[in-house]
Amino acid sequence: MDLALPLIILLARIVETAMETVRLVYVTKGHKYLASAIGTLKIGIWVLSTGLVLTNLNNIPGILAYMLGYGIGTLLGMTIESWIGLGTVIVRIFCTQDPAPLISHLGNLGYGTTRINGSGQFVPAVAVLISMAPRKEAGRLLEVLKTGYPDVHFTIEDVSTMSEREIYFGARKRGIAGFIGYG
Repeated sequence: MDLALPLIILLARIVETAMETVRLVYVTKGHKYLASAIGTLKIGIWVLSTGLVLTNLNNIPGILAYMLGYGIGTLLGMTIESWIGLGTVIVRIFCTQDPAPLISHLGNLGYGTTRINGSGQFVPAVAVLISMAPRKEAGRLLEVLKTGYPDVHFTIEDVSTMSEREIYFGARKRGIAGFIGYG
């Protein structure tokens, strides 16, 4: 059995689906020109892989390769997207103990923190700390919270829009590095 065609289909589908996953991230973050360029290349690969399957419908390994390529490509695209780490996250930290040491620690790491005092249904006092960080640094911030402050609870959300002020985590790179997510 000739496996060259299924292998070509598999590789094309992996690349195409990974590109689509990354393209969608750039679309949601407003990088329209980069998303458009990726989309143009992606559709060329899609035409190739889909055309190979449709003109060889009796080739079951080719059809299976097409399906498998989609799954692998999605995983690869998500991995690439996490490496790029485009965007900003907001981290909400809920403290029932004195938050001053945590605020100081976060400040020393370069994370600005806003404190809101409140109360909860089950605790008389709670401090809600809000920090913004580049998404690429979210793992570092979470590691600090998990290892150094295991009693706090936290949530993380992507920020869809924010002002361009540089008050939260210092200067950001501009130019091509910032454009593709390394800023």
